[in-house]
Amino acid sequence: MGERTRQILPSVLSVLLALAVCWLTIALTRDADTATRAYLQMLWGGVGNWPAFLDGGNANAVLRPLGEAAMKAAILTLTGLSVAVAFKVGLFNIGAQGQMIWGALAAALVGAHVSLPGVVHVPLALLAAALAGATWSSIAAVLKLKRGVHEVISTIMLNWVAVSLVDNWLVIGPLRAVAEGQQSSITGTAEILATAQLPRLLGDSSRLNLGFPLALVAALGVWVWLTRTRAGYETRAVGLTPEAARAAGIPTQTRAGGAMALAGALAGLAGAVLVLGTEGRYPGSLGAPYGFDGIAIALIGNNHPLGAAVSAAVFGILRAGGTRMQLLGVHKSFPELIQGFALLFVAGRMVWLAVLRRRREQPTREQPSGEQPSGEQPSGEQPVAEVPRA
Repeated sequence: MGERTRQILPSVLSVLLALAVCWLTIALTRDADTATRAYLQMLWGGVGNWPAFLDGGNANAVLRPLGEAAMKAAILTLTGLSVAVAFKVGLFNIGAQGQMIWGALAAALVGAHVSLPGVVHVPLALLAAALAGATWSSIAAVLKLKRGVHEVISTIMLNWVAVSLVDNWLVIGPLRAVAEGQQSSITGTAEILATAQLPRLLGDSSRLNLGFPLALVAALGVWVWLTRTRAGYETRAVGLTPEAARAAGIPTQTRAGGAMALAGALAGLAGAVLVLGTEGRYPGSLGAPYGFDGIAIALIGNNHPLGAAVSAAVFGILRAGGTRMQLLGVHKSFPELIQGFALLFVAGRMVWLAVLRRRREQPTREQPSGEQPSGEQPSGEQPVAEVPRA
């Protein structure tokens, strides 16, 4: 078994085990037939009801679910990348939610109050969102690098600062929308202009928009940057052995700060995809905590950019189809439960690796019975450290 396969298998087995545990939960509380049919409904809600379509059904039975799954997968991919990039430099970015909030707000303001042709308007709104997210994550980076404040603490606190400033003040106060010809205000910001909307790739038959290929390009770009560029190599070196990287002349603070800024920019783009692709404005609250979900996506994807994209696609499908489970009386939150169990099982990664590890090759020449020669160790065994005597 190759090393790469051994790294991927724990995540795959964790997801499969989580699916099995949640199926068993439904079967025990209801019955096995209901559990199986609920899973089929979840699958059809994510990838489309292909049997019905092939039997002469409407194309919307496939296109609409695929659009919903792609929309959720795009946001999860970007937030997962945000966490994964920070991990590569040895930082734990729990602040993707706050960075996403600021990115969504910046995209909403540029989309609503700047009049430009669509070919310029959409990139400008995306750029504004990326800059807003990068600026917010850079606060945590500066606190870490200059004052030694742990990034877990600072990013958690910055999440709640973002929620308080944006959701609890700006979008219901100075930046709230006002209905035309009336004095009454509307919860959230003004609607973005048509030129700022992400183009839909399949027209009105699906909500699949430019955000999904944008997320895939971002995942591929991050992978190329980490594996094919000098800056990416130095970033990974800082995350693996910061002292050795510093001794080798790598600017560790610059690489750490740059990775954290990139992480914030990716989370900000996730907010832009949500606003420009589906919401059409910054609502009173962003709702689903996609930023926190990015932690699970990154870990299940083994902190690999392409692994995060695959993980996001899987859970995008499950979450898009979760609402269809309600047709059988099963709560729609089961996809989140599956995600939580998968994350829990991935946390036991070393257990999976121990199970999958092959037995090492036996020594080709057996030693004679009795004591081993002094200074020699049996092949395939690790030397045992001698415990010093008092």
